[in-house]
Amino acid sequence: MASDKEAIMNGATTAKSVDPCEIANFEAMAEEWWDENGKFKPLHKFNPIRIGYVRDTVVSHFGRQTDDAVVKLKPFTGLKVLDIGCGGGLLSEPMARLGAEVTAADASRKNIQIASLHSEKSGLDIDYRHTTAEELAASGEKFDVILNMEVIEHVADIEGFVEACAAMLKPGGIMFVATLNRTAKSFAFAIVGAEYVLRWLPKGTHSWKKFLKPSEVARLVRNNGLTVKDVAGATYNPFEDRWHISKDLSINYLLAAVKPA
Repeated sequence: MASDKEAIMNGATTAKSVDPCEIANFEAMAEEWWDENGKFKPLHKFNPIRIGYVRDTVVSHFGRQTDDAVVKLKPFTGLKVLDIGCGGGLLSEPMARLGAEVTAADASRKNIQIASLHSEKSGLDIDYRHTTAEELAASGEKFDVILNMEVIEHVADIEGFVEACAAMLKPGGIMFVATLNRTAKSFAFAIVGAEYVLRWLPKGTHSWKKFLKPSEVARLVRNNGLTVKDVAGATYNPFEDRWHISKDLSINYLLAAVKPA
């Protein structure tokens, strides 16, 4: 297990929400972010429904429905999007392709280096930064959309992290939180199944004790002035080898919250 000092030397920032051990785990896998058959294979399979859920919710929230074919291709044009805890940029790049002005931040310097290189090769203009939510919030930056996806279960100071994210959301803006529910079923499938039996993820990727119930995430966002707009489950179908948006919140779920205009 890496010490705080080792994590810092590897490029991790020392903000209160940053867990050095979590950063060290992702640093060790950073080279594989864009390998669809590597350690992030489950995330690549999960990515299409995350993108679809965000796209459809944002289009509806900001009234971007249109018959204009050009606008449909880039419905996020004019929107400032923050992808916090962006990893290798698996969500940042699709957001840029949808037309958004994307800022993507991660506490791991290596993740940012990998993400920046990949976006450059892809011809995408994304503002990647090695920083934290707290540091960004302190700078006074504001965003229309904040993506907080598969991050909250890895931070050390959840309350401070959500407070910083909420502070960066513009009035009328929307924030997405995707995480894992703390249930017996999630322990069986996300920990035992995914990490030990199927070996989809390296052992120790997740700590079940850090999973959050939907009611807990809802309370966190409400305590910071946001209103829950929607909560949806994400369910894996092994016969199709695909994920689907569902009403089942028992393992993975996505929550959308808005800041009153």
